[in-house]
Amino acid sequence: MPSAKTATAKTTSLRFATRIDLADQDRKALIGLLNECLADTSDLYSQIKQAHWNVKGLNFFQLHELFDQLAAEVFPYIDLIAERVTALGGVALGTARMTAASSSLPEYPVEATEGREHLKALIDRYAAFTSYIRKAIDFADEHHDKSTADIFTEISRTVDKQLWFLEAHLQS
Repeated sequence: MPSAKTATAKTTSLRFATRIDLADQDRKALIGLLNECLADTSDLYSQIKQAHWNVKGLNFFQLHELFDQLAAEVFPYIDLIAERVTALGGVALGTARMTAASSSLPEYPVEATEGREHLKALIDRYAAFTSYIRKAIDFADEHHDKSTADIFTEISRTVDKQLWFLEAHLQS
C-alpha cells in the first residue's frame, strides 16, 4: 500500500490543462508552494484546535473561546488554498497524512495544559507561519501570479492580527 509520501510524490507532477495564462514552469512552482502552504495551514488549524480542546487554568474560558475564534478564522484558508491549487491545474494534497508528512511547523507540545503554555506554543507556530506566508507573497509575485500573491496577502493580514492577539496576552 502506498504511503502518503509516495502519493504526494506521484501527484506533485500531475497537472491538468488550464487557460490561466501563466507559464507551465510558473504554475508548477506555484502549485508546489500552494501545497506546502496548504499543509502548514491545515496543521496550524489543527494545532489551534489542540490548544482549544486542552487549555486549563484561570483564564480557561477566555482562551478556550479565543482559540476557537482563531481556528474558525484560519479554517476557510485551507479551502481557498486548495482551490487555487486546482485552479492552476494541480492536485491539492490535503489529507491528514499528507499534511503531517509535509508541514514545516513543529509538532504541538502535548504536555501543554496551562493557558500560558498554549499561548507560547501558538505564538511560536504563528511566528513561523507568518514568516512563511510573507515569503510566499514574494514567491508568487516572482512567478507572475498576482492572484496567488493576493491570497497570501489576505492570509497574512489575518494571521498577523491573530499573532498580535496572542502576544498581547503575554505583554504587560
